[in-house]
Amino acid sequence: MSIDIHEYLAEFDDIPGTRVYTAKRARQGYWMNQFAMSLMKAENRERWKADERAYIDEWPMSEAQKQAILDRDYNRCLDLGGNIYFLAKVFSTDGLSFLQAVGTMTGMTPEDYQAMMIAGGRSPQGVRSIREKR
Repeated sequence: MSIDIHEYLAEFDDIPGTRVYTAKRARQGYWMNQFAMSLMKAENRERWKADERAYIDEWPMSEAQKQAILDRDYNRCLDLGGNIYFLAKVFSTDGLSFLQAVGTMTGMTPEDYQAMMIAGGRSPQGVRSIREKR
């Protein structure tokens, strides 16, 4: 039995609230993630802080990717190929913890997000398929 890889991968897009980091997303977000990794160097963090637009314009990303980073819209960054572990360099440069940044992605306060995770995470009950609304 052979499975069409494109059909298989399309199933990942049906998981509500989840962005599976596939090879397609990795290719799409390559330069966004390289930009984020550049912030590991102090001199690059200083250049970024001094003029975000000028620094990000040095990277061959789409305008949508650049704007998502400038807006600190991490969910949009993920949609456009960003990897949360690379994007952590951006929010760390802003002085945010992983907890604080991920809290913004869920619409929860960091305290509420932390409490939810300590309690075991989101409930497996609820919407499991976007397409089937079940």
